[in-house]
Amino acid sequence: MDILEPAVSDYLLAHSTPADDLLLELAAETREAYPGASGMQVSPDEGQLLTMLTRLTGARRAVEVGVFTGFSSICIARGLAPGGHLLACDVSEEWTAIARRYWQRAGLAEQIELRIAPALDTLRELLAEPVIDIAFIDADKGNYPLYYEELVTRLRPGGLIVIDNVLMGGEVVDPAVRSKSVEAVRRMNEIIVGDDRVDSVMLPVRDGVTLARRR
Repeated sequence: MDILEPAVSDYLLAHSTPADDLLLELAAETREAYPGASGMQVSPDEGQLLTMLTRLTGARRAVEVGVFTGFSSICIARGLAPGGHLLACDVSEEWTAIARRYWQRAGLAEQIELRIAPALDTLRELLAEPVIDIAFIDADKGNYPLYYEELVTRLRPGGLIVIDNVLMGGEVVDPAVRSKSVEAVRRMNEIIVGDDRVDSVMLPVRDGVTLARRR
């Protein structure tokens, strides 16, 4: 299923604040180094959305689950309030080596703390206190419901969880698709809409983005 027509995609990009040269260079290097995986990188307009949401929440404490080569990390870190901190979770030293270089070039290396470990382990080691201002989930889909639960319990009132790929290329609405990843995303989508701890909205941004705000 085509979630976004190419002509509409081009129009959206043309009418959003564009990515700067650093982000464009990072995107190009990622496509060249990992042509088969470069689709995991957020688009420039989604990156701008992450920056805007981070600024709108006045975030100082942020968590990212799924770093890849660091495009979204830069976008989140740029939106943090002065003195803000981003905890970035990933399992790949190879992908995040690119991220580290670009964080340094962006002047954000001191604001971003990278943890190379299964993200569930990292999240469960955090203090069980509602202090997170914003979190972004864009990692292995099978663990989406678990990531959501670990983060929502640590989200401060008014804090925001942003979740990518909630439409899974339209497969969430196809009952014939029963893969582990799609089933996990469906389960998380149902959990969120029925969760009285949050107010939520699912947006048709790229492959679907859900915003869940802690009450």
